[in-house]
Amino acid sequence: MPRGRTRKELATRWSGAERTRVVEELAEEEPLSIRLDDVLVATTMRTPGHDFELAVGYCHTEGLLAGAPVITCRYCATGSATDTGFNVVSVETGGVAPAPTPRLTPTSSSCGLCGTEQLDALADRLAPLPASSPFDRATVAAVAGAMVAHQPLFAATGSVHAAAAFAPDGSLRCVREDIGRHNAVDKVVGRLLLDAALPSPGSPLGLFVSGRASYELALKAWAGGFALLASVSAPSALAVDVARRGGLTLAGFVRDDRATVYAGDLAG
Repeated sequence: MPRGRTRKELATRWSGAERTRVVEELAEEEPLSIRLDDVLVATTMRTPGHDFELAVGYCHTEGLLAGAPVITCRYCATGSATDTGFNVVSVETGGVAPAPTPRLTPTSSSCGLCGTEQLDALADRLAPLPASSPFDRATVAAVAGAMVAHQPLFAATGSVHAAAAFAPDGSLRCVREDIGRHNAVDKVVGRLLLDAALPSPGSPLGLFVSGRASYELALKAWAGGFALLASVSAPSALAVDVARRGGLTLAGFVRDDRATVYAGDLAG
């Protein structure tokens, strides 16, 4: 069986001058190698769980599928699932997807790459999003509260991020958690893609993320066809550039009854 998503560890807790020994539940973090038609395309640190969604979502948001259908997704591409620790996933299109080519990707900071040339290279494969009616501000703000009931891993550990796809009426379509913000987003995108329910011009969806909105998340939201990216914290300057270029509404500091809109607009 795949490894668990959390592990209990003995720790020391200080509160003022009081010292106690406690058992803490921590989120697991393990590498996942993603292969597309038997070619290694990425290795990412992630929280185990929903690995197929993560692999498919990654291949889609990075433009590797190029519209090719996913025939199957499986463990044990380079050996048995047990031997590889359930840490290798192969996405198979029967060779329909183009052979992977070198791409500009972030190497360290999650704040993203800097410079117009890098942004151009990353965004050239995406067409601007179609215009859609703005999401209601109050509805978007309510999504943050609605997500809480769908974040059991955060409730247990306090150390993971969440992403949620939601409809204009605020109903949640999919919520996923992971140690990495970008992984949580890819899991949501992968689930929607596998369900043939990616956002379309006729049924736009919003994407809500915990933490800040980096340029990678803005690009993934754009690639997934989301009309709106909302985050609990601030976006980076490059994320705003991406949103404006793609026609993506970008809102930060969305909590309680507040929101700051950096690109596009919210109704109400």
